[in-house]
Amino acid sequence: MVYITRKESFSAAHRLSRPDWSEEKNREVFGKCSNPNWHGHNYVLWVTVKGNVSSETGFVANLSDVSNVIKQYIIDKVDHKNLDLDVDFMKGKKSSTEVFAVEIWNQIEEPLRKLGCNLHCVKIQETEKNIVEYFGKN
Repeated sequence: MVYITRKESFSAAHRLSRPDWSEEKNREVFGKCSNPNWHGHNYVLWVTVKGNVSSETGFVANLSDVSNVIKQYIIDKVDHKNLDLDVDFMKGKKSSTEVFAVEIWNQIEEPLRKLGCNLHCVKIQETEKNIVEYFGKN
């Protein structure tokens, strides 16, 4: 089994809050991330796929094809957008990086499988100090 990773980046805004909580409670729990006027990040996304190396190509998957899947299903939908308001697959969900990683997985797992590889990990760096990794429902 060989693992290969494609790295992409994008910028997006979001707000961590619960509408059923007061502004004070949201600030207490989520801090400055609950700013009513939103806040943004320059995200870095790593998508790792795994599979057997093709004797025909020498690839697990063509990384250009992997990149195209990531761009079509994720980057084109999230770059310079508000995760809470503009992104179809985040509608009605909390926009924490943990939830975001799971939802990215859900969007790209099947299209990547059609390329002949399996999704291994979605890793998102939200800030220099905060990184989330998701390995699916194992």
